[in-house]
Amino acid sequence: MSRILRIDASARTEGSYSRRLADHFLARRLDRHPQDEVTVRDLARQPVPHLTQATIDGFFTPAEQMGSELKRAIALSDELIAELMAADLLLISTPMYNFSLPSTLKAWLDHIVRMGRTFHYSPEQGFSGLVQGKQAVIATATGAVFTDAALQPMDFMTPYLKGVLGFIGFEQVAVIAVEGTTVDEAALRRSQTAATAQIELMAAG
Repeated sequence: MSRILRIDASARTEGSYSRRLADHFLARRLDRHPQDEVTVRDLARQPVPHLTQATIDGFFTPAEQMGSELKRAIALSDELIAELMAADLLLISTPMYNFSLPSTLKAWLDHIVRMGRTFHYSPEQGFSGLVQGKQAVIATATGAVFTDAALQPMDFMTPYLKGVLGFIGFEQVAVIAVEGTTVDEAALRRSQTAATAQIELMAAG
């Protein structure tokens, strides 16, 4: 049995391509592993607030020096990190908004990418991730076709998500993508076919 943490970032709770992609992946995964446990955090229905001064102060205050206000300020971050650490597989579904990720997903990441909890730094060894032995799958949807050479440099979402997850320790980050959802029906059909084949291959593994 594995534990899956699903993070949904699309503002659309209906008609979302990225959510449908994650639904498909999860359905095939549970077909193969029906005992898996799934925790869902929907950032449209339950947004994670942006960091505040108190939150940042709490991140850098030793536990023995922390008062009740700072403990309250970092309580959500502690909860989100605990969810992540309890999971074997992280599934993120997200659209691209204006060449990058939704601000709700960035807020979630800001709470979980945390010194001493999900990454470590020392002058001798530099940075090292503390989230070990886990897999990540990112289901993405883009309105335009970002595999085209003209737009590829404008995709700031996919490299960032792979980079930040790698930074905290994920060694396996798979991306399942559909594209052209608003401008290119042919590209959408091609990418949906490719995404379905990729999910079937992953389910068989």
